[in-house]
Amino acid sequence: MKITRIGQFSGLAVAAALALTACGSASNSDSSSSNAPQGNAAGGSGAAVASSDTTCFSGSLSAEGSTAQQNAITQAISSYQSKCNGAKITYNGTGSGAGITKFIAKQVDFAGSDSALNPDKGEPAKAAKACNSTALDIPMVTGPIAVSYNLKGVGKLNLTPQLIAKIFAGKITTWNDPAIKAANKGVTLPATKISVFFRSDSSGTTDNFTNYLNTVDPADWPHKHDKSWKGSVGQGKAKTAGVASAVKATDGGIGYVEWGYAIQNKLDMATVDGVALTADSAGKAVEAATIVGTGKDLSLKIDYKTKAEGAYPIILVTYEVVCSKYADPTTAKNVKSFLGYMASPEFQQQLTGVGAAPLPAPIRSKVVESIDSIS
Repeated sequence: MKITRIGQFSGLAVAAALALTACGSASNSDSSSSNAPQGNAAGGSGAAVASSDTTCFSGSLSAEGSTAQQNAITQAISSYQSKCNGAKITYNGTGSGAGITKFIAKQVDFAGSDSALNPDKGEPAKAAKACNSTALDIPMVTGPIAVSYNLKGVGKLNLTPQLIAKIFAGKITTWNDPAIKAANKGVTLPATKISVFFRSDSSGTTDNFTNYLNTVDPADWPHKHDKSWKGSVGQGKAKTAGVASAVKATDGGIGYVEWGYAIQNKLDMATVDGVALTADSAGKAVEAATIVGTGKDLSLKIDYKTKAEGAYPIILVTYEVVCSKYADPTTAKNVKSFLGYMASPEFQQQLTGVGAAPLPAPIRSKVVESIDSIS
């Protein structure tokens, strides 16, 4: 297995991007349309998007999956089609699990997933059979997961990794629990019941969050990470929007949501071991990631237990899952064109406006190489 350290890339670009996101911008406006690929309805005269042989296409492309990247991919489609007006691209945000299922069933051209294909579930083999070639996990959108809460009168809350695990496992059930008090000196905590909310659909966000829980506190969260929630308490809500809405509507509510959704819904976010979810803290955590995929597969391993000072550890990466070789050359061309645009600096800069962060330069260059290898 190939393991490559990413950590030495500059975190400044990620930090700057996240800083803009923290200001609350989460629109689908095209902030860089002048830099988008050029083309016409025929798709034959487009300028290069991510590499010299990536041009606009004319035709259709379909994808499904991660809701964490819904805003990002909606922005990408809008920007791409504003210049490549012969392209018809659809993306259905149904959750990572649903996206992988549709991809394996050959019902979509690529899938969005907040976790790489899982060998324990036979997903790489199933995807390879569907593709009649190796399937690739290509990271495209990075972003942190906020532990969002709604507690009347409490605007600042600190949680340790162990407290987070115990709360979501149902071992701590009221907000004035002595253990929570100990981590929040000087804060008046009410006796309000804790209401846990989780994703009811198959979700890469759940996979990443439960991976974090199991990594930092396997005694309190013994469940192996999975796209489906394995906890025994709480209420399931469909998609990230459902969890965010439930937390916002419930005094005492807590849930895990992507940062962009927390911003959009104006949710309070807990600090983790005193580290707030900020531009700089998320960037420091991204620096700890390593590449564990082989060949052109770029599966990443996130270090949830990183000791980097000031790092906010709960982050995820959304992958675009593709065939390395498509049965239809036109589909391959279309996938390369659109994903090439998503990987371009022009589009990556737009991610700051939709609650996500751009890829760091070293991993972005590998992403472009992987996309260029699709045939």
